[in-house]
Amino acid sequence: MGTIILFIAVLSVIVFVHEFGHFIAARKTGMKVYEFAIGFPPFIYGFYRDPKTNKICWVKKKKGGAGVMDAGSGEEKQYVYPNTVYSINALPLGGFCQIKGQDGNLSDEPDSFGHQKAWKRAIVVSAGVIMNIVLAAVLLGFGFMIGLPTDMSTVEDPQAIVVEEPAVVIQQVEDGSPAATAGLAFGDTILSLNGEAVEDTKELIAYIADNGAKELTIEYIREGETQTVNATPEVLGSLEAPRLGVMLVDAAVVRYPWYIAMWKGLVAAIVGLMNIFIGFFMIIKGLMSGQGMVMDVSGPVGIATMVGQSARLGIHYLINVTAMISLSLAAINILPIPALDGGHLFIIIIEGIIGKKLPQKYVQRAHLFGFILLFGLLILVSIRDVIHLF
Repeated sequence: MGTIILFIAVLSVIVFVHEFGHFIAARKTGMKVYEFAIGFPPFIYGFYRDPKTNKICWVKKKKGGAGVMDAGSGEEKQYVYPNTVYSINALPLGGFCQIKGQDGNLSDEPDSFGHQKAWKRAIVVSAGVIMNIVLAAVLLGFGFMIGLPTDMSTVEDPQAIVVEEPAVVIQQVEDGSPAATAGLAFGDTILSLNGEAVEDTKELIAYIADNGAKELTIEYIREGETQTVNATPEVLGSLEAPRLGVMLVDAAVVRYPWYIAMWKGLVAAIVGLMNIFIGFFMIIKGLMSGQGMVMDVSGPVGIATMVGQSARLGIHYLINVTAMISLSLAAINILPIPALDGGHLFIIIIEGIIGKKLPQKYVQRAHLFGFILLFGLLILVSIRDVIHLF
């Protein structure tokens, strides 16, 4: 239950920041925002500031059916409230920002999305992604003030302060591998193999290479408790040498002086975003070459599990994972796929190049197709995540 609550809280913050980016950009570029909501319907409560009296007016029930702002249908939709409604909704999974004319209608009205110049629309569409990158940079910057788990093989900065000494930590376990069968999991710290202490990942890899396909007694720490398990390395995939099937890192908790921590956070966010795009490329390349999924992909269930695991490892890991989820949301959203921000941005760019707007019926169909495709993929990945849990 705690994992679910924590996952909802983390996801809500990330999505809220994303939608807040759209909201601020829309307001600053002269677009009317019908509603800025925390959570998803059903509607609970809301308020707006009356532009005439400057007083706060409370909204207890939506008017006009499905939306806070609409009565009627099609081009005849009319705004019910005189100002932006800030609402609280029942499903705590982030929020949304509804901008006037964002569906392509009302483009003849000056304060609608569709009426604005291409560069303004591009800013509004991109603002959510930008805010997710900013959130990740801020989280990582704060994390570097108190200490973040860091791969020591990549740290050569003399200003880095090691809070906790390096340890061999499992970052990922391959499905069906000896490590998975033995019950090893993300976050486990490897202490020894067959009674011999392991100092770093190179030493562990060399030991397994010398040991071959012989059973290993692995001593590790999970949530502060030392445990022991037996596993026999096997040949996995195209590699000929026997492996346990784990991705390892020499992880230490590292911090920086406060005056450079935020800069380090920004750099880490940019590097993290680049690595995510590289991961996307590797996945697409693997699928196109017939190798299948060369990297693991998680849906909501898998991400919730990861959030729960990171929280049990400590606030340092939770900050790191939250930042990575924010960056992943940014990277996915900017892809030129219909229904995503990147799809909207791609259409705006095409319209800017050809000098006219594309027919709305085709644009809407493309976004609908993209939404169905993404929703189907989400369901498939979630089913796989649930199967993995058992």
